[in-house]
Amino acid sequence: MSDYKSEFLKTLSDRGFIKQVTHPAEMDTYCQTGIPTAYIGYDATADSLHVGHLMQIMMLRHLQKAGGKPIVLIGGGTTKVGDPTDKEKSRPLLTDAQIAENMEGIKKAFLPFLTFGDGPTDAIMVNNDDWLGKLGYIEMLRNVGTYFTINTMVKQDTVARRLAAEQPYTFLEFNYLLMQSYDFLELFRRQNCRMQIGGSDQWGNIVGGVDLIHKSVGGEAYGLTAHLITTSSGGKMGKTADGAVWLNADRKSPYEYWQFWRNTEDADVGRFLRLFTELPLEEIARLEALEGADINTAKIVLANETTRMLHGEAAAKEAEAAASAVFAAGGSAEALPTVEIPTSELEAGMLVAAAFAAAGLTESNGEARRLIKQGAAKVNDAPVSDQNASISAADIIDGAIKLSAGKKRHALVKPI
Repeated sequence: MSDYKSEFLKTLSDRGFIKQVTHPAEMDTYCQTGIPTAYIGYDATADSLHVGHLMQIMMLRHLQKAGGKPIVLIGGGTTKVGDPTDKEKSRPLLTDAQIAENMEGIKKAFLPFLTFGDGPTDAIMVNNDDWLGKLGYIEMLRNVGTYFTINTMVKQDTVARRLAAEQPYTFLEFNYLLMQSYDFLELFRRQNCRMQIGGSDQWGNIVGGVDLIHKSVGGEAYGLTAHLITTSSGGKMGKTADGAVWLNADRKSPYEYWQFWRNTEDADVGRFLRLFTELPLEEIARLEALEGADINTAKIVLANETTRMLHGEAAAKEAEAAASAVFAAGGSAEALPTVEIPTSELEAGMLVAAAFAAAGLTESNGEARRLIKQGAAKVNDAPVSDQNASISAADIIDGAIKLSAGKKRHALVKPI
């Protein structure tokens, strides 16, 4: 179904979000009446979300803009089990203290995108440990387990793959479907929430919740999934050579975030503008049609819009100015990622390779030496050819030493 009437589903469809919907017509009708409510769940497996989660966050944002109520569910309870979906091995179990710390970090990612409060359409944040942690084992088996058959559960892709490969699939993980389905039922009861949204890898878990609500209380509920995004070259969205592109500024600076979007592949620009910005579709079509070197204009717009939405207007402008200083003028800029090194260490001399690794431009000294050998390493814009070269306090210019790995990745070393 593509001719949605509700503002929410029409927006998602027009901008390319939707992959699967359990009951398209019924969900469309629901989204046209009253205040439609939907939730997305996030397990607390790290202290920040990353760009790979941005699709789901944007869908909640579109829901709120269309007059709906978003619910952000943080999996304080389900994290204790670990979502096995699309995982070939069991996740490591986290302690309660680790989960609590991760939850605090995750909450920060939503504040720029959603309006939280007590109003009818204000977003709320809930923790599924509030109900899962209180469930008795027999109560869970009787009230939830009776609605799920082993026949269906073993057909889930993850389970089937693990069993076929004779890889362990623990009974703990086997319960994850029941727990996530129960989350949906609990939010249906507590918040009259009738929609669950997620990535397409969550389809089986979402359908489980829809079925549980229907079978246990006779309620109507709906599920919707978005495409899992890969780049045109087949890479995983939000993954770089440096690892995940985190949303929290203390994990990935606004400049690095801006630069990630600026480096988007040509073929992905239009798609990413539709998914990750709120620019009008007509403007996106104009930008998408740019060719040759002009496509860089569209990439800068993409970088500015995404950075502004997450980090604010000032950070976006500062990041663009920093990039202009680096690429056009060849100078250093305060917005570049920075590593602080003791002055005494710099005065004694520090291997360039060690400085590159410390600044996060390479993962090791060995990788930095290979970079030097390839002629792709610079200090203060001057090429480095000696793999054993050092930097010292004498290299400090305007309070810092600028390191460059290739043409697009830069960092500053500052003495402390």
